[in-house]
Amino acid sequence: MRVLVTGCNGQVGRSVTILGQTLGFIISSCTREALDITSKSSVADNMMKFKPDLVINAAAYTAVDKAESDVQLAFMVNKQCVINLAHACEKVDIPLFHISTDYVFDGMSNQPYREGDMVSPLSAYGKSKEAGESALRSILKKHIVLRTSWVFSEFGANFPKTILRLASEKDKINIVAYQFGGPTSSKSIAQALCAIAQIYESKKDLDWGTYHFTQQPHVSWYQFAEEIIRQAYEKNVLATIPVISKILSEDFPSVAKRPLDARLECSAIREVFGISASEWYSDIADLIDVYHN
Repeated sequence: MRVLVTGCNGQVGRSVTILGQTLGFIISSCTREALDITSKSSVADNMMKFKPDLVINAAAYTAVDKAESDVQLAFMVNKQCVINLAHACEKVDIPLFHISTDYVFDGMSNQPYREGDMVSPLSAYGKSKEAGESALRSILKKHIVLRTSWVFSEFGANFPKTILRLASEKDKINIVAYQFGGPTSSKSIAQALCAIAQIYESKKDLDWGTYHFTQQPHVSWYQFAEEIIRQAYEKNVLATIPVISKILSEDFPSVAKRPLDARLECSAIREVFGISASEWYSDIADLIDVYHN
């Protein structure tokens, strides 16, 4: 199967490319220079040239705070580019798999969000991602929207790497204790996407729509940081364990408002596709090994 992957330099895009090639997919991993998804003609040209059976859109504007002052660019990447890809896929009758986020919710629920729950994004980033989802649904029947959260990997910048750096430099670090979510490795997201792609390759059809996928267990940023530091210390990556202090969200000012409790309920993807979320502990261990070496 021929799969076109956008955003191949990002965490999810790189993981999808690596796994897809291992599984025998013919992958066209498109950088921003090779495929300008802001341009309808660039998208059309690449589709004609590569002739994919499936497109996985891992490209996104993810700078949550910066999006508040760069709203136009956030919507260009997270909405208009999705529209361009959706129209191109609709024209040749192929599916589009699209990565979205827990930030489409306001985090005010007392229980994990299901796919059909009302969206109410708090930030420009969340609003741009929700707009991209909605546009995709209105254009293309053959789509999968995969909402996920707290993505990490050995590639690029992310929370675990920041914690490892701070823990090696400081005796005390402050971590927000009352925001909850599901840490999820880009490797596990790639596994979910490729598993769905294999089902499509076999059946030539899917139960199209929106699905939630995060790893387990759900934790706070504080609990996540504790586990990262514990593992790093046990692996002798850290010589000492710093004091980790709990703080409130308001004690860590940020430009964009974030959902306090954006846990995602992930039973639908298990029931429909047989995909069960693994625990993130071992993927953190793998990240630490790569970080250390």
